[in-house]
Amino acid sequence: MPELPEVETTRRGLEPVMRGRTITAVEVAERRLRWALPAGFEAALAGRRVTGVGRRAKYLLIETDGGTLIVHLGMSGSLRVVAAGSARAPHDHVDLVLDSGRAVRFNDPRRFGSMHFVRGPAAVHKLLRALGPEPLGDEFDAEYLWRRTRRRKVAIKQLLMNAAIVVGVGNIYASEALFRARISPRRAAGRLSRAEVGRLVLAVKRVLAAAIKVGGTTLRDYVRTDGSPGYFRQKLYVYERAGLPCRVCGTPVRQMVQGQRSTYWCPSCQR
Repeated sequence: MPELPEVETTRRGLEPVMRGRTITAVEVAERRLRWALPAGFEAALAGRRVTGVGRRAKYLLIETDGGTLIVHLGMSGSLRVVAAGSARAPHDHVDLVLDSGRAVRFNDPRRFGSMHFVRGPAAVHKLLRALGPEPLGDEFDAEYLWRRTRRRKVAIKQLLMNAAIVVGVGNIYASEALFRARISPRRAAGRLSRAEVGRLVLAVKRVLAAAIKVGGTTLRDYVRTDGSPGYFRQKLYVYERAGLPCRVCGTPVRQMVQGQRSTYWCPSCQR
């Protein structure tokens, strides 16, 4: 699933292409996304001028002079910039045609992604209103995470992936941040010391920033807006490296399942 670095990379690719442009048409090849596109979807967006492209958690916010298009990439989605009218590939579902002669094309093999056009404030939409702080923002600091972990018996990795606690830290980056902070993903959140919490906050911020710098992580379907992959996979320490030697100490990386998701860690480096 595209996580925060992949969505932020997409946002940065779309911003210069879309800002100030008018959506002249919306071409829908498949309405059956995670939530079916409503009958008036095309008409609501056509003719709107794009004023900016933002992000909240793993959601893209395409802001227009008449409302906001909230886009989630789902498990396998991507947005690419193509020439308007170019031939569609399999799973190309929606084109936002711009007055520049280009189009923003939504591709999603599994159709778990979604698009919602809202005319009111996007922040109060049901998908966004209960979200926690952004991990790269000032609100997510050691004191905040210390408070939110107290008396919590849940494993720290699962707490990090709770969007009500902090947004955008998905499976890949939770595993990688915990490795960098030298904390076992199995530890109860409430058992972490203040020093460990401080290390973890710093690790989360650093691993996300590093992934954004190289365009995110391409494991299967994700590509950037120009169709190229993200290159953070080459920098992964533990994720999807079960049985391989730890890049730091040489101990074989282990794998287990937590909350129906695969977790990877080094039993020597992480305590």
